[in-house]
Amino acid sequence: MLDGVTPWPEEFVDRYWAAGYWRGNTLDDLLRGRALEHGARTALAGGGERLTYARLNRWVDRMAAGFLLRGVAPRQRVVVRLPDVPEFVVGLFALMRAGAVPVVCPVGYPTEGVERLVRLTEAAGYVGLSSYEGEDRRAAAEGIAARSPFLRRVFTLDAPGGASPYGGLAADSSGCLYFPLGAVDGPPGPVPPRSSADVTLLLPSARPGEPLLVPRTHDDYAHQARAAAAAVSLGEDDVLLAVSPAGSPLALGCPGVVGALAVGGTVVLGDGNGGAGAEGPVTVVAGGDGGGGRGGRARLVQVAHAGPGCDGAQRVVALAERVVLLDGRPLTPDDEFRVAGPDGADAPEGELLARGPSVPRGYYRAPDANARAFAPDGFLRTGLRARRAADGRLIVNQG
Repeated sequence: MLDGVTPWPEEFVDRYWAAGYWRGNTLDDLLRGRALEHGARTALAGGGERLTYARLNRWVDRMAAGFLLRGVAPRQRVVVRLPDVPEFVVGLFALMRAGAVPVVCPVGYPTEGVERLVRLTEAAGYVGLSSYEGEDRRAAAEGIAARSPFLRRVFTLDAPGGASPYGGLAADSSGCLYFPLGAVDGPPGPVPPRSSADVTLLLPSARPGEPLLVPRTHDDYAHQARAAAAAVSLGEDDVLLAVSPAGSPLALGCPGVVGALAVGGTVVLGDGNGGAGAEGPVTVVAGGDGGGGRGGRARLVQVAHAGPGCDGAQRVVALAERVVLLDGRPLTPDDEFRVAGPDGADAPEGELLARGPSVPRGYYRAPDANARAFAPDGFLRTGLRARRAADGRLIVNQG
């Protein structure tokens, strides 16, 4: 476990293993297993590319080897700030396979926010676009590296048809090295040892105020994705269209990209093409518009905020902290939810508290925030208002 991460108490670890929620799989090994079973099937479509499971896994293997060859070490944190392109998915799994810890950062996140994430995580690497909406992001990364003693590897993705102006390698006066992401490649070899109890992702919390990161382990995130996939009957013949940013809690793991790949389905990254590149009709839309737009007549449309045109859509409460409710219902019997009044006692309406096999016990390197956000018994104070309906469902106000 990384320093600065609060572990689950042993009694809960034993309970979640005994119940079969945690199974000892790393996320990248789940992908490897599906590649062995479904090598010729389409795993990922987007950005004009269609990747079979075999090709996706091979790309992950080679990029992981490339990261290791270029000095990314196991357990180092690497900020990933990419849009919904295949390189986002491949980069996440490749970093995990290399034993590094991706720090998922929205592509529109301001540069000053990225610098705070780099400082908080002591990130040794950064993966992002070379430019975005007129901003020279390579220059911005140079500025962060000049002020950070940790950031020493920057990997940039150029626009389609573009070329890196600095060739295969460049270095600045602070000793930071710069590589085109497309050149991060190497012959696959033995991967570093990893444990399913290791932190595999750091996800940004949407809590207002200070930047907070949510540590997610292989065990807890794999469980979340599998349980959400089972809850929506997502299987290997389904196509999931990720319309929300692919790194958002809804589109990444509820069941999202990870869940679809875990069951052998197809992921289409939302690019306005309604699922072009998939081998079948889209059946699940993560973050859609009620089914009238992208995704067409999908079997299921998942939305985080129910707005106009979302009649019949499944309302999903999805936070980086893993608080997942599908139409107001928990995924498993061990997902515990309370509605608490101002005094902390159970109440008909109040703040939603959560605890379970995928709810971390603390934020990353944030003891003060942990003291405010987590009750002594491990329940997360979500900050969401909720009430229980007559049928037992939880009605949550995310506004």
